[in-house]
Amino acid sequence: MRALRILLITVVILGGLFVAADRLLLNYAESEAAEKIKARQGLSGATEVAIEGFPFLTQVVGKELERVDVTVRDIETSANGRRVVITELSAALHDVRLGSDYSSATAATATGTARISYADLTKAADEDVTVAYGGNGKLKVTGTVDILGRSLSRSVVSTVSLVDGGTIRVRADKVPGEGIPRLEDMIRQKTDFDRKLSGLPEGMKLQKVQADEKGLVITVAGTDVPLAG
Repeated sequence: MRALRILLITVVILGGLFVAADRLLLNYAESEAAEKIKARQGLSGATEVAIEGFPFLTQVVGKELERVDVTVRDIETSANGRRVVITELSAALHDVRLGSDYSSATAATATGTARISYADLTKAADEDVTVAYGGNGKLKVTGTVDILGRSLSRSVVSTVSLVDGGTIRVRADKVPGEGIPRLEDMIRQKTDFDRKLSGLPEGMKLQKVQADEKGLVITVAGTDVPLAG
């Protein structure tokens, strides 16, 4: 009985040491991975990495991680030459393959969401145009037009969509003053716009865009997404 007790205590201690070592190495790997992803993708914002699955050590030995969650904040991109900041990009990376020397990593698939605030969307619009939430998944776009020598502010409710795989399109559902010669065209020249978004992390593509109270929510996805190397 005494020998069995000693054996059980030894197993518990060794198991505890294994778990502690596994978690310690996991924390180190997540920190290193965040830095490598920032360097590989040319990111400047804060980057967080969470490696899922237990134990971590057996995944490393097998050179394949089941899932890695990555969150990047304040990604600087451009839209038709205008600077746009993606407030946050969160992605779930699946079947991440590690290189032979562990210096590179590639995710077989990736899915996630990116957010652009209305303040940043306004910066990407034309001069004297503001963009806000219009309710029911729509945008409220306000622009200033010159009519008979007077500057008038007009607001429209607009639909946002994704076209050509990477262009965010904003179009007014209806324009106040429709039927008045040239007025509709003048308002639409201000409130309707297309912005091709570029500068996303390598391997990620836009899938869908929708509007909510906080800004645009963009669904992104990718295959064979490089994380490091």
